[in-house]
Order: sequence, then structure tokens, then C-alpha cells
Amino acid sequence: MTSSTVTPSTVSSSCLTGLIGAGIGPSLSPALHEREADRHGLRLLYRIIDIDELALPATAVGELLRSARTLGFDGLNITHPCKQLVIEHLDELAPEAAEIGAVNTVVFRAGRAIGHNTDGTGFAQSFARGLPDVPTGSVLQLGAGGAGAAVAHALLTVGVDRLVLVDADHSRAVALAAALHRTFGPGRVGTAPLSDLAAELARVDGLVHATPTGMAGHPGLPFPAELLHPRLWVAEVVYRPLETELLRTASALGCRTLDGGGMAVFQAADAFRLFTGYEPHTDRMLEDLADLVGSPTR
Repeated sequence: MTSSTVTPSTVSSSCLTGLIGAGIGPSLSPALHEREADRHGLRLLYRIIDIDELALPATAVGELLRSARTLGFDGLNITHPCKQLVIEHLDELAPEAAEIGAVNTVVFRAGRAIGHNTDGTGFAQSFARGLPDVPTGSVLQLGAGGAGAAVAHALLTVGVDRLVLVDADHSRAVALAAALHRTFGPGRVGTAPLSDLAAELARVDGLVHATPTGMAGHPGLPFPAELLHPRLWVAEVVYRPLETELLRTASALGCRTLDGGGMAVFQAADAFRLFTGYEPHTDRMLEDLADLVGSPTR
């Protein structure tokens, strides 16, 4: 597998795409992509491929990828828990996916499967829009999986001085920190065990939550509510529901918050561009999300 700079597809009149992941029945990706396609006069079909519903392990992503290519799919989005597992089944990686070490978008072109990551750019755009003036001297990120890798990369790209990674699997946080050191240099990324979460949250400016906790299928808080304090800003990756229990609790304390809706839209817009070659209307897609969830994104 080689790293490659891959340009978006040439514009076509129809497109077959989908999403591979676990517990993704409530995903709004089909509606976001299909509504945007309608605005361009494009026939786009977006299928949900839920490994839970199919009773398949996450390692089946390679088999599903091969089947999709055989069936004539133009591309796929990839989500939890397959964003890193899919890499070994690809022919090429775009530079941003190679740097991040996770893939959320696969484009099939000329018989090859090319991996991209639009999560990082999606989070960066959402952060700039929703929390443009918050302090970024020190930030704690909870979660170092596929989405976490992209978000950590984005945080350092937008200028966070010091990022502390915490994950229930501490070795995963250490591995991500090592990868980030290679890209951004030493000194800007550290790790802490989950047992130190309270102490770390007490001294950072902001918290980014990048685990599945809070999703419709994984309700609740990722840690005890008393660890939050009003000086924190809190950003969420989860977008179904748009207001997670974490954001609701943080808002009640007076924290500035950012929901996961903006990231969902901006990453979808970037993926749409790669799939179709059309330039997405991101403002309209943000309106679509607000309509679909019944409240505006921040």
C-alpha cells in the first residue's frame, strides 16, 4: 500500500455509496448525502451496512469492502470500530489518512480502493466555527481510537499548545501520542492514565470527548459529572443525539460547548466531494442536519 495524493472523482450523474460500522442504524449520513445530491440533480443512493445487524465482527470490514467494490459502489464511509482496521485492505492512502492512521472515507477508482480521512478537517472546521476564541493552551482529549486520532491531529493543526490523551486502553493513547510526535514534533502531546482523569481535567482549558459514550446506543456520561467545572469548554464528537448527557451537564455548569453536528456535516461534505466531484453546499447541509435532528447545531 502506498501513500498518494488523490484528486476527487470526475463529476458523474449517479453514485452508489454507503456506511460501514456498528450500531449505525440512526446515522443521518444517508439523508445528508442524498439531500445534497438532490440539490445537484445527482442520483445518489447511500446504504447502511451495519455489522451489528449482520452479526459480523469488525474484522469483516475487508470482506465488506471487497463486496462493495464488486457490486459497483463508488465509495464508502467507515465508522466505529473499523476506521483503523480497514487500512490493511486498501490499495492507497491519501496523505492526511496516512498521517492520521485512520480512514473514514474510501473511494473506488480505476479498480483501486483509496483511503481518505475527512474527520480531521471536519472537526477543525466545526471547532473554528463553534468555539473560535476559546483558550487552547492545554486540552484533554478522552478517546484515542479512529475518530480520536483524527480529532487529535486537527487540534494540533489549529494551534493547541499542549494536548493530553486519555483512553481506557492506555497503550492506545501512548501509540497515538507517538504517531503525533512524528508529525508535530515532541513536547506538544502527552498521555495520562484514566485514573488521573480528575487531576488532568482540573488544570486544562478544554475537553474534547471522542468515545462512543453518549451515542443513542451507548447512553450516559463518560466519567462522573463532578469532574466537570465551569472553566472548561467541552467539545463533543457524538452527534446522535446532538445534545449528549455530557453536553447537557456541561452547559448547566456554564461551560461553553460544541456539539458533534458541525463535525458530522463538514466531514460528510468533504466525503461528498470525494465521492461525486461536486462542490457541496455546507450551509445547506448544516440546515439539513438542524431539520433532521430538530435543533440547530452550535
